[in-house]
Amino acid sequence: MEKVPFILDTDTAQDDCVAILVGLLDERADMRAITMVAGNVGFERQIRNAHMTLNAAGALGRVPIHVGCSQPLLRPWVSAEEVHGDGAGGLSIDFTKTRLEDEHAVDALIRITAEEPGKVSVVAIGPLTNIATAIAKDRNFVKNVKSLYIMGGSNNGRGNTTSSAEFNFYVDPEAAQMVFTSGFADIHVLTWDPVTLEDATITRSEYLQMTDKGTVLAKFFKKVCDTTLDFNESVGVDGSTHPDSVTLSCLLHPELILDENTYRVDVETSSELTRGYSAMAWDKFARPANAHVIEKVDKKAYFEHLDQLLQIDTEPNLPFKGME
Repeated sequence: MEKVPFILDTDTAQDDCVAILVGLLDERADMRAITMVAGNVGFERQIRNAHMTLNAAGALGRVPIHVGCSQPLLRPWVSAEEVHGDGAGGLSIDFTKTRLEDEHAVDALIRITAEEPGKVSVVAIGPLTNIATAIAKDRNFVKNVKSLYIMGGSNNGRGNTTSSAEFNFYVDPEAAQMVFTSGFADIHVLTWDPVTLEDATITRSEYLQMTDKGTVLAKFFKKVCDTTLDFNESVGVDGSTHPDSVTLSCLLHPELILDENTYRVDVETSSELTRGYSAMAWDKFARPANAHVIEKVDKKAYFEHLDQLLQIDTEPNLPFKGME
C-alpha cells in the first residue's frame, strides 16, 4: 500500500492527540514531522502532550517534534483550556527523557516540502500561524506543498468560540486569511459546522464502548478526551468531537469524503463582532474558488477505523503517571 507523506501542524490537546495516533498507526500514514503552533492550551503543555502521545504508541523519538510560533501573528494568544483542561487528562511522564528538534517548525515546513516538491502534504489542525509564517518566509512554500488539509471555520454556520467563529480561525484570523489568499493549488477544509457536529461526533455511550478495551491506547484516548466530552455536553454538543483526527484521515483515506465542493473562503479580520468568521462563497457569486470544502464525511467508516486502531497493543517507552 502506498504511503501518504505529510507534516502534522498541531496545538496538541484532546483530538489533536488522536490525530497523532492516527499518524503513527494508520497503515497509509507517513508522518514526516510534528510542528507545534500556539492554540488550545499553554505552549509548553502542548509540547508535552505531543510527547505523551508518541509515548502511548511506543513511538517516543520516532517522529521529530519542531517548536513553532508561540503567539498568533498580530494578536494575543487565546486559550481553549476551559474546553480541554490541560488537554491530556492530567497524565505525565518523565519529560527529562524527551527531546525536541533544534530546527524551528516554520523552517522544517519549508525544508521538508522543498526536499520533495509536490510530494508532501500539510495537515493543519490548529491556528494557521506556522503556515502563514512559512508563506511569508519562503514564497516557494506554497507551490512545494502537495495539498493542505485544514481543520477550521464553519460553512456559513455557527462557531464554537463565538457565535460566528470557530476556534482555530478566531485565534489567528490574519494567518487564516493569508493562507486562503496565498495561492495554494489544493486546499481542503473540514469545518466545525456542519461536518464536525454531524459527522465527527460520537455520543457518550458510543465513546464508552470504544474506550472499554483495556489497551494502553484506549485508556490514553479516554484520558485525553474525557474533559472535552464533559464540556461539550454542558454546552449542548451531544458527545465527543473529533475533527482533527478526521481531517487527517480524509487525507489518508479520501473515500471517507462523501461530499465536497469548491468555495471562495475568506476569513474576517477587521470586525471584532465577527472576528475569525469564515465566509464561504459558492459559485453563484462569481468569485474565484480557493478551497475544497468538505460537506459530509463517512462517520461510520471513520469511527470503525479508529476503534480498530485503539485495539492495537502498544508498550509505552516510559511509564505514565496518572494512568489507571
